[in-house]
Amino acid sequence: MPELPEVTAIADYVDGRAAGLPIRRIDVASLSVLKTADPPITALAGRTVERVWRIGKYLVFTTVPGPGAAPEADGEIHLVIHLSRAGWLRWSQNLSQTPPRPGGKGPIALRVHCGLPGEGFDVTEAGTQKRLAVWVARTAAGTDHIPDVDKIASLGPDALALSEPEFAATISAATGRIKNVLTDQRVIAGIGNAYSDEILHTAKMSPFASVKTLSDTALADLYSVMRSVLLDAIARLEGQEVATMKSEKRSGLQVHGRTGMPCPVCGDTVREVSFADRSFQYCPTCQTGGRILADRRMSRLLK
Repeated sequence: MPELPEVTAIADYVDGRAAGLPIRRIDVASLSVLKTADPPITALAGRTVERVWRIGKYLVFTTVPGPGAAPEADGEIHLVIHLSRAGWLRWSQNLSQTPPRPGGKGPIALRVHCGLPGEGFDVTEAGTQKRLAVWVARTAAGTDHIPDVDKIASLGPDALALSEPEFAATISAATGRIKNVLTDQRVIAGIGNAYSDEILHTAKMSPFASVKTLSDTALADLYSVMRSVLLDAIARLEGQEVATMKSEKRSGLQVHGRTGMPCPVCGDTVREVSFADRSFQYCPTCQTGGRILADRRMSRLLK
């Protein structure tokens, strides 16, 4: 799943290419991705992309009326995209002018033509679990709030916007295991499964540690590590083509997705805890004092 570093990098990449360009048309290949109907997605045609930015793990394309628009034309209208677990964006200078077939089996969910013919991007989703979501929403009058996207309204503070005292207060007010708290977008926005694994590994903290047991020193260390891991990932992705960002992300991970491989810090075997539709990885030596965490799925298989 694209998380804060990847969404930041995608937003910067596309902003550098699309900002100031007119949207000529939008082709919808998968109607199920559209989560709003007013304004319709067709309302974006003829508007200009003002900027591309990020809220949590959401991509936001802010558009304004194009040249020659009527005085009563809507102000800012946003195209908001959540790439979910298997979504991605592909920028092209040679975008097909033939609309993708609606309901087809291909990965394309949405095609946005902007700028000159051939310029624009596809929003794609791999696999059979279709969770990619798209909203078209206005800005609330006199604010920067996007009220029509309820999931954005429920987001906690951005991971990189928190000061150390704010981070400590936010974590301390939560309950449960630190792994779950870090990935709860209502608590802190932007961190997902992969980077929470990396943060906890670097901080030498068990994913199952209760937030109520964390000392002030542990919270301060965790805050420092969180910023370091996220900012280092953003730096690695800076200047990358969107097409290479996935592999660049994988190359920088120390434990996530490395089950059975040696920990690059201590050499112990990276272990996994599996759930119904996801898993996380950790190093026993670095994080749990050598203890192997219970994996209910594996326990059932061994019976």
